[in-house]
Amino acid sequence: MPLEGEYIPSTFTYARDQADLIESSGGTQGLELGGRPVIVLTSVGAKSGALRKNVLMRVEHEGQYAVVGSRGGKPQNPDWVYNLRKHPQVELQDGPEKHDYTAQELAGAERDLWWDRAVTAYPDYAEYPTRTTRVIPVFLLTRTEP
Repeated sequence: MPLEGEYIPSTFTYARDQADLIESSGGTQGLELGGRPVIVLTSVGAKSGALRKNVLMRVEHEGQYAVVGSRGGKPQNPDWVYNLRKHPQVELQDGPEKHDYTAQELAGAERDLWWDRAVTAYPDYAEYPTRTTRVIPVFLLTRTEP
């Protein structure tokens, strides 16, 4: 079921512009950040209830996706982490493909497995835990429609 609500663009110009470019091009432009593939994650705001769009590194394995709440290793989680914890129904756009998913925060061995996959997809992730004392959240996205 597609997400509904008012869309409130990011206050970060580069993030807003890249999400807009990906969507307005039908998923044919703006698909990389630093030479690595990205996806657009749409979630429902934990406080506002509005739709929020974030461009995140693409972590995919055999048709499954994970999203990593790294925020570059800063001490606090990105806002979208709280969105997924409160409203786990999300939309993910990977290139021209857009589907609905349910997010589940991972722990233990499953988190470790997806963390390793994330580091393979985006090697900079390996450094981020050295910058913070928090455990960087990893969410597995399970597709909810065929």
